[in-house]
Amino acid sequence: KKGKLTFVLRSVSKLSEKEKVKKGKEANELRDWLGGEFEKKQLALQRKEIEEEEKKEWIDVTAPGTRIQEGHLHPLTHVQRQAQEIFQGMGFSVVQGPQIETEHYNFDALNIPKDHPARDLWDTFWLKNSKLLLRTHTSPVQVRYMESHQAPLRIVVPGRIFRYEATDASHEFDIMQLEGLVVGKDISVANFRAVIQEFYKRFFDKPVQIRLRPSYFPFVEPGFEVDMRWKQGDWMEMMGAGMVHPNVFKAVGYNPKNWQGFAFGMGLDRLAMMKYKIDDVRLLRSGDLRFLQQF
Repeated sequence: KKGKLTFVLRSVSKLSEKEKVKKGKEANELRDWLGGEFEKKQLALQRKEIEEEEKKEWIDVTAPGTRIQEGHLHPLTHVQRQAQEIFQGMGFSVVQGPQIETEHYNFDALNIPKDHPARDLWDTFWLKNSKLLLRTHTSPVQVRYMESHQAPLRIVVPGRIFRYEATDASHEFDIMQLEGLVVGKDISVANFRAVIQEFYKRFFDKPVQIRLRPSYFPFVEPGFEVDMRWKQGDWMEMMGAGMVHPNVFKAVGYNPKNWQGFAFGMGLDRLAMMKYKIDDVRLLRSGDLRFLQQF
């Protein structure tokens, strides 16, 4: 703005008409020429800058790009989906329920009265200043489902459960469970054994041997533990099960004289550990990519 050319252009108005034409034309031509020269110099400097950058880091635009690493499903998700598909193939429906439960559904309706010693079997997370709790098993969904559906029925209930206990290689406070319930006119323990035997056969892709041991659960009678023969002939405890207790049927409005059924609950974490040969359950929720990338 303070250059000589600008001064000339501003002083043209003070000249005579003849000089205005001559000086004005020359000044404008000079301005246009300088503008062109400046533009050429600017382009040359830009090209030089680009060339210098290319010397530092040369990029082959024809080379294939680096593939973005894709994520994959968690081993627990794989196991849950496989288990659901197997049971769906046997005519079961998959249902869900709330993780925050009432005392009624988690205990009372499952034949576990207040102050009953059986409640000590489930170490419970109670919510502060509330009668609500984090469900200790997926069995409350059985009660909720039977309240709103008529028998006969076949359901499985996958989901998270929470136990107030210390963690170690075989115990966690936050685990995955798969509950099952079958209700009909002539359901027996033999039906249960056949269903579970078929499930394990499909899940592990080979015939398996199971056994039933008497056990106590308040919501079934009789109750039993299910063991599976594993490597080197050892037996491993796999689930708790039994015939649905008449009091549970009464709690949901079913007449126990007309209906009978079986229920079972298995840990998906344990199934994952056996399927993938994992020796510490805590690895499943460690978030360690070195572990998860193996699946």
